[in-house]
Parts: sequence; C-alpha cells; structure tokens
Amino acid sequence: MFTIDDLADRLDGYLPQEEIRQVKRAFYYAEQAHDGQRRRSGEPYVTHPLAVANILANMHMDYQSLMAAMLHDVIEDTGVPKTALAREFGEEVTELVDGVSKLTQITFEDKAVAQAENFQKMVLAMSRDIRVIIVKLADRLHNMRTLGALRPDKKRRIARETLEIYARIASRLGINTIRVELEDLSFQAIYPMRSERIQRAVTKARGHRRSMMREIQGTLQQCLDQEGMTGTVIGRQKHLLSIYTKMRDQHKSFNELMDVFGFRIITDQVDTCYRILGAVHNLYKPVPGRFKDYIAIPKANGYQSLHTTLFGMNGIPIEVQIRTREMEAMANNGIAAHWLYKAGQTDRPIAIGSHARAREWIKGLLEMQRRAGNPLEFIEHVKNDLFPDDIYIFTPKGDITELPRGATAVDFAYSVHTDIGNSCIACRIDRYLAPLSTVLQSGQTVEIITAPGARPNSAWLSFVVTAKARSAVRHHLKHQKRRDSVALGQRLLNKALQGFNAKLDTLDSARIDHYLSANQLASLDDLLDSIGLGNRMAYPVARTLAHGGAANDDTSFDSANAPIVIGSDANTAISFARCCYPLPGDPIIGHVSTGKGIVVHRHDCKNLGDLRSDPEKCFPLVWADTIEQDFPVALRLEIETQRGLIAQLASLINDGDANVERIGIEERDAKLSIVNLVISVQSRVQLARIIKRIRHLPHVSKVVRLTN
Repeated sequence: MFTIDDLADRLDGYLPQEEIRQVKRAFYYAEQAHDGQRRRSGEPYVTHPLAVANILANMHMDYQSLMAAMLHDVIEDTGVPKTALAREFGEEVTELVDGVSKLTQITFEDKAVAQAENFQKMVLAMSRDIRVIIVKLADRLHNMRTLGALRPDKKRRIARETLEIYARIASRLGINTIRVELEDLSFQAIYPMRSERIQRAVTKARGHRRSMMREIQGTLQQCLDQEGMTGTVIGRQKHLLSIYTKMRDQHKSFNELMDVFGFRIITDQVDTCYRILGAVHNLYKPVPGRFKDYIAIPKANGYQSLHTTLFGMNGIPIEVQIRTREMEAMANNGIAAHWLYKAGQTDRPIAIGSHARAREWIKGLLEMQRRAGNPLEFIEHVKNDLFPDDIYIFTPKGDITELPRGATAVDFAYSVHTDIGNSCIACRIDRYLAPLSTVLQSGQTVEIITAPGARPNSAWLSFVVTAKARSAVRHHLKHQKRRDSVALGQRLLNKALQGFNAKLDTLDSARIDHYLSANQLASLDDLLDSIGLGNRMAYPVARTLAHGGAANDDTSFDSANAPIVIGSDANTAISFARCCYPLPGDPIIGHVSTGKGIVVHRHDCKNLGDLRSDPEKCFPLVWADTIEQDFPVALRLEIETQRGLIAQLASLINDGDANVERIGIEERDAKLSIVNLVISVQSRVQLARIIKRIRHLPHVSKVVRLTN
C-alpha cells in the first residue's frame, strides 16, 4: 500500500524539507479527522486523499495544493469546521479546500440542480485560485479509478458527468494525461463490453504492428541523425475512447483506424521543429491538407505542436507530431506546467502563457455565470463551450481570434466584446457584406458593423454556437422582456386607474407599499411586470389601490375607455394573434394572456368568443399613425393546376415588396388546386395591391384573405 513516507520520498525531488513537513502534517490531521471512516472498497478513507496528493505530486504541484488534497474532504465529511481548518493551516489552504468541497448545507429537490450549484461554487473558487480545479481533477481521477465498488447505475451517472464536464475541463486546461485517463475510465464504466472488445483488439493489433512500428521509427530516427538534428522519435498510441469515437463518427472499421501509425518527435528548439518537418516531408510525401501549425497559432489551452500526415512505406499513412520538450510537458500537464516550471525555479513563457489563458477562460465563465438565469442554464453554457474543433478568424487589424467550428459573425462579435455583439447589425467577411448568420471559415477576416440603438434578435439563438454569445443574447432578451412588460403594465394600470379618476403617479405611496407587502411583491416594477405579462389583472389592482378594495357605485372599468395605442416599438410583451392575422388598418382588440402580455386580435375574431364582453380580459386598441413593421397575413387561392404557377406567384409577391413565409398546396381534383399562403406585409393597402395583382394572373379563379 502507498504510504505518506512513499509520497515524502517522491516530493523530496522538488520540494524543500519544510514544505514536505507541512504536507505530512496535513496528512496526519486528515488521518485523525477521517478516523473510523472507510471507502466503499473497505479501505481506510485516508487512502483517498493520499492518492489524490500522489497524482498532484506526479504533476509537481506546490505544497499548498498537496495539503489541500490531503484535507479536501475534511470540511465535507467530518465534523471539522472551516474556521478550525483556517486556524490550523492558514486561509490560503482553507480556501482551496472549501473550493473543492461540495455544497452539503443546502438540500436540493433535483440532483441536476445540485450538481450545477456545486460547479458554480467551484468556478467562483477557481476565479480566486486556479489550483482548485487541478485538485478537483485529481480527486475525480482517483474516484474514477476506484469506481468498481459502486452500483452500475451510479457508475454510469458519475462517468457521464466526468465525460461531459471534468474530462473537458482537463482538455481546456491542457492537462492531457488526466484527460485521456478520465475519458478511458468513463468509457469503460458507460460501455464496459465495447471497451473490453476494443482493448483486446488493440492489444492484438499492437503485437502484429510491432515490427512495422520499429521499422518506421528507426527510419525517422536515421533521417534526423543524417541531417544532424537532435530529436527523439517515439510511437504514439491511440486511447480507447478516441478509437471508439472515430469508428462511430467516421463510420470506419477498427482495422482502418489501426492502419494509421502515429509518432511523436521531441526536440530542443522551435526552429529545429520546422527543420525536422522539412526533413520528414523530404523522406515521405505529405498528405495534402493535413498539415497544422499549432506552434505559430497555439490552441486555446496553450497546446503547441506541428502536425503532419505522410504517405509512408507501401503507402501506409503516418501521423507525425513535432514539438519541443517544453511543448511536450505543456501538452501533458497543461496549466499544471506553470507549477512544474516554478518548482524548477524556471519561468517558461509557455507555462506563463497557459496560466494567463486559463485565467481568461475562467473570467469568461464568471461572465456567463452572472448572465445565466439559473444554475442549469449556466451548466448548459459551459457544456456548449467545452470544446469543439477550433477555427482562427482575423480582425481587420490582423489580430487572431479563436472560435469553435460552426461559429458565425455574431459569435465573433461577442468574442471581441459584449457591447459589440449587442449592437451589431451587419458584417464584412473578407471585405464583402455578408449576413450575420454566415458560418465562418478559418483564415477569414471579419469586420463587424454596429449601430447605436441596435439590440440582439431572438432569431440569433438559432445559429450562435459559443456559450458567451448565447448567454449574452438570452440575458439581453430576458431583461428586454422585463422592461417591455413593466412599461406595458404601467400603461394598463394607468388605463384602469382612469376609471377611478386616479393616476399611478398621484397614488398614496403608503397604500402602494401596503399592497406590495400584502401580495409578497418586492417592488412596484414586479407588480407592473406581473400585470404586463397578464399574470395579474389591471382592474382589480386599480380598484384596490384607488379605493382600498371598494369601488364607487358610479365607477366601472368601461369608463376608462381610451384605447391603448399599438405601434412599432417592438415591445416583447405585445404579440399578434396567428388565428386572425391583424393588419394595420383593421379594427383590433387586446386580450390579456397569462405569461404573454397583450395578444392583438381583429375585433371580429371568433376565437375571443365570450371573452370580448369581459372588460378585465379584453379592451380596445388602435394602431399608431405610422408603423414600420412586417405583419403576417393568410391568403387562400383557388387555381387551375398549371406548371410554373407557384414560381409565378412567389415572384409576383416578391415584386410587391412582400415575403412568402409559408406555402402549402391541397389538390382538390385533377384540374383544381387550393394554395394556402402566409405572406408578410406592412399594411392593408400593400395587401390590397398584391391581391389585385394575383387576381390578374391567368388560372387564378379566387383569392380570399383568411381571418380565422
């Protein structure tokens, strides 16, 4: 069994004796605190924090991280309070421990909410000290190594969470050794039979390939020696989940994947990497389009390397990665390389740059957290942000921005700055105007065009892919809806108060406060928001506020008969009914719908039925004098079946400055068809012109506007 003395011997290679003594002191404290506790496997509980510290020691983490690893379950699983831990080991170690600990004092109805809350807490702790996540990853790795004692359903749940969150975080921070092991252990827990079969096949294939691997490796090493370049060639093994994912996504057999041989060449200088690249390209023909330079343009997690694919002997594909020793350490340890080099008293730019990038990422997480409406929405954004293939986009000044594959111009705008994203109206891609929904390609130059007063559109949510853009758009729309519903609620309440000869501005503030308190409302805006969304009727509120609940005999809601003006102010609390398709110029009536606000109907809409006589639910509306907005309208056409007539119709409607939103055809008999159209127009006048032009088409026998 691994002991604290074994760990101390390992730490002796890079930590001073005083710091090793502090780590041992933390171990003995944890051993005493966990006395009598055992893991599901039956081992003493303290073996777990000791194993976590050992994982961190392999990464050369500092002594405070190792102490936190020893103590990370003390607050959660024993009776030791945080204050006692702070007195014993100091604030810094205690904050690390608290950041890793789960939320145990709060009871959640939903386990998903609990997990999301836990992750939010960890992000906040990460923002103060990034070592929190490294300790947490080591903790999760040892838990995954010892899953065997758990029930199968619990194994799968923990493995899925590990795969969706923790393995991806390890990837984002560049800690490849932990990522690969987490992925393979999760794969084994979720798909034990598939994992076992692939493992057996890999072992068998490795025996068949051994002589070929040695031959290619020797040829590459001989090439370097002949060119006088220092470098070590090592074989590179695919891990289980990577093999399974490629088989599934690329529809390839196991043998097709294992026909590709992978090698890594480790050298000493960056310029030697490029010289080695030239040498191997001279030795074997490169595969076109398969070269990637991650040295010039590193990945977001700091990963740097040259990637190329070659046609080897007998046409066998060879994948080669070329990197320096520092890049190799960075690829394996990621952000932990910052402490690895620090322990060696060396400041390496690659490690420092990784640390800065990680802090930028966490800063982005905090911004998403502030904008998210709830923990589950936040965890959804984080999952979306972790970690598709990347593309590289240039700003007009030549700066490089990294985005996930499938990103659009809106994603790019938000990556530059949230205010630019909120106010963008168009973009230029490689100097040509393009829609904001255009999917960007690596290497393009993108310029965002903004306008004061512009604001995000809900349609953007259908094509943005980055978590930052999605959370910013949702945040803006949510607050915009709140502002709109408050403004509409104020209009409705003032309209109702007119029947009692009162105005909101002149009401007694004490009476308003009493009403808010009695109805458990935090502010007047909450009341107005509730009225604007239709969750509370304006008339009873007005009666209570004006007369304390008793209306005068000569007052009624109908006496406040001034209609509400409907304009083109894009109020999200006002919507237009899809049953009767009202247009500017039509007589209209408003219906208060719970959660939606005012729904505008034509005055003669059959769907309102008896509601029309209820003054609390329905009230008169009028159109503003000028409205610049498109409205849908439904048309029904009877036509003689004729080839090309639908294309003629679409062209005619387009020429009339209208758009076709939907079209459907019903065949009545061999010669006659019914065409149902939904088009968008700005007014009844424009609609009349279009209908007149449609009637002049040959083979059109009837055109009717549908109102229900």
